[in-house]
Amino acid sequence: MRIMQEFPLSFQLEKDEGVFSGYASVFDIIDSQKDVIRRGAFERTIKERAGKGEVRLLWQHRAEEPVGTITALREDSRGLYVEGQLLLEIQRGEEAYALLKNSAIEGLSIGYNVLDSEYDYAQGVRIIKDLELWEISLVTFPANAAATVTHVKETRPQTLRAFEKFLHANGFSRTEAKAAAAHGFPALQPEWEEVCGEMEKLTAILSTEVLG
Repeated sequence: MRIMQEFPLSFQLEKDEGVFSGYASVFDIIDSQKDVIRRGAFERTIKERAGKGEVRLLWQHRAEEPVGTITALREDSRGLYVEGQLLLEIQRGEEAYALLKNSAIEGLSIGYNVLDSEYDYAQGVRIIKDLELWEISLVTFPANAAATVTHVKETRPQTLRAFEKFLHANGFSRTEAKAAAAHGFPALQPEWEEVCGEMEKLTAILSTEVLG
């Protein structure tokens, strides 16, 4: 039986349009299905399937709606890290990109088969130690709130919220990012093309005018 497990998307959009990165799974978190994935659960399937390009990038778990390709997949201390490229040449890929940029969608979900697990009766959860990963999907309603969106790096942030996330992902605390965005976003609008991509300059401006 194939199981769908969902996680909020934590990703960064790179300079190339349609490129994103984030965590498709976070270790040691009890999800809404009462499952917990342990570190190491993806190691084998990454070698066997991801290396051959067999893990698909889908829209809402729909096999008939691929929206791009997965370009990198690995485990780290936090979870399953993924990088992908949305296909902007197709309507769904372009729509997904627009939704990500505007934080209308912030979730990733994995489709997999469980190969090795044990049940923790004290917590009432299933601990997954090995699985076969089939696909990663962009989803609307994630089941796990542990991994949240930190930042959407665009050519130009289109909203105050996007600008706030941009700052938070680049060294500002949430409080500082909120204050800086509120004061700095309107001022930076006319000259954004000059400062975009120059975080040292942007940080200096905001630190002096807003936080200092």
